[in-house]
Amino acid sequence: MSIENNIGISSESDSTKSTQYATFYLGNRLYGIDVMQVQEVTQALPVTVIRLAPSFVKGLINLRGQISTAIGLRELFELNTEEVKENMTVVCRIDGNLLSLLVDRIGDVVEVNKKDYEPTPDLIPSSIKRFMKGVYKTDGPILSVIGVDNIIAELTGRNEQSHNKSHKKTQGAFQ
Repeated sequence: MSIENNIGISSESDSTKSTQYATFYLGNRLYGIDVMQVQEVTQALPVTVIRLAPSFVKGLINLRGQISTAIGLRELFELNTEEVKENMTVVCRIDGNLLSLLVDRIGDVVEVNKKDYEPTPDLIPSSIKRFMKGVYKTDGPILSVIGVDNIIAELTGRNEQSHNKSHKKTQGAFQ
């Protein structure tokens, strides 16, 4: 594992192909997001609470005039929330969606080789596994890769379910 500051990656063969991840910690667990999906990293910012939102949606953040949805990863992953130390925010932009992931602390940008990749182990709790893309063996802790697109799918899926339920109630009231 090496720490890199540049974002450009070029490789000659699949066995030596590498990818860079912006890493962060929840407790003592190391997680990473593809560096190309990370817009910035900030200190914790004020959050405007959204009533009736799922517990993992902490609210909205005004990021210099851009509105971002704040996601508590501890709640989303159903981890112990008694030790909440969410001091940092990893801001990601995917398909026009701006997400602020609340994390305990920031790690480094790490470069990992494809040969060190393994699929997400079956014994990982489903509350976390459905958001993971796999794991990488490193010289230090195992790097669990998070799919931001999976988090967005969770958010949009819940919004559609909520909309469909309220739409059905409204339809039933008028029939």
